[in-house]
Amino acid sequence: MISNGKHHSDDKQTVPPYPIPVLEMRMRYLQLYTGAINDVLRFNYSMHASSLPAAFAPLREEMKMAGVAFTVKGGPDITTDGEFELRAQMLEDLHQDSVVVWDCTGDTVTSQWGEVMTMAALKAGCRGALVNGIRDTKAILNLEFPIFHKYKTSTGMLGRFRMYYYQKPVQIGEVIVRPGDWIFGDIDGVIAIPQAIAYDVLVAAEKIVHKEEGIKEMVESGMTPTEVVRNGGYF
Repeated sequence: MISNGKHHSDDKQTVPPYPIPVLEMRMRYLQLYTGAINDVLRFNYSMHASSLPAAFAPLREEMKMAGVAFTVKGGPDITTDGEFELRAQMLEDLHQDSVVVWDCTGDTVTSQWGEVMTMAALKAGCRGALVNGIRDTKAILNLEFPIFHKYKTSTGMLGRFRMYYYQKPVQIGEVIVRPGDWIFGDIDGVIAIPQAIAYDVLVAAEKIVHKEEGIKEMVESGMTPTEVVRNGGYF
């Protein structure tokens, strides 16, 4: 159902007192890769469902994104009343270092994101988006906006798809994403990190990256795989 005026969360989103600024966290996350973050969530926190569906891919392979989840829910819908107004309000509520995460209710037909939305998002300090369909692809590429998508289409969403609400929990595949969670994406996919553990996961993943540098040095030095494992390495 379309919400009746209550299109965004009435609950205040509290941000944990991270020991470093959000901007610094984002920049440090961008030095990581999804595999290291996934390993931390699985082995340190027993979270076996943190990766968003593998169908989401970056518009360019080298694109990476990291930031705080700003969630949107929508679905196939032929109604149009108030649709532009809600879309505009959502864009105005985007915040610095946000990543827009769209739950599109399985839509495979329409584009939920294009050039002008990208321009507005960039003005708000948004750092990326995850959405089913995009159009105006060349313009988005020129704007160098990190976007992870399933498909491209020329079909806009007016009269075919509409937003229902935003900044409430959404489910993408197996993963529930809440406003304030952290989102990280690279060539191997997109992963969600609960906001309460986002800093600790960052630090643990950095340790994995550092350790793997040492493992690669062992391999480069000529050690056999067995010797690498005996010296604390892995493959």
